[in-house]
Amino acid sequence: MPKQAGTLSAADRRLLAALQKGFPPVPKPFQELAAQVGMSEEAVLARLNELKDKGVIRRLGAIIDSRKIGYTGTLCALSVPPQRIPEVAEVINSYPEVTHNYVREHEVYNVWFTILAPSSERIEQILQEIKSKTGIQRSLNLPARRIFKIRVKFDLEGDHDRTGTAPDTGAGE
Repeated sequence: MPKQAGTLSAADRRLLAALQKGFPPVPKPFQELAAQVGMSEEAVLARLNELKDKGVIRRLGAIIDSRKIGYTGTLCALSVPPQRIPEVAEVINSYPEVTHNYVREHEVYNVWFTILAPSSERIEQILQEIKSKTGIQRSLNLPARRIFKIRVKFDLEGDHDRTGTAPDTGAGE
């Protein structure tokens, strides 16, 4: 089970806050990150590995604008009997083009997932294969038309004011 955010050390919080600001594109990024947070490079690497093992960090990697490399995205939903959700999720997750997959409460559509692929034809092929493999036919395909948000920055160092409002991070741009 992932370590709860409330149990993160001050050093962990500084490290995670620094990572949210960006990964330094320098020859020795972990050394630069260590200098930013007042730790040794070895300590940073050890903490990042531990935080990843505990599920606090899911991944470290670049955010690529899929549209600029010719990809297209869509939000999909299926109407899946509750007892079949694990089985259907396994089929959906077998596609590397699926970036997110989650269960939502909805009167009809309860399994939602996103697909990024090089073409709308590939997206349609994936959806047809999923429907064929699972036998689930009731579906939605909601292609992305406009991107509104790229990321969320968590207030890990207590920078929010007394009203609970976090400072403007530009995350909605």
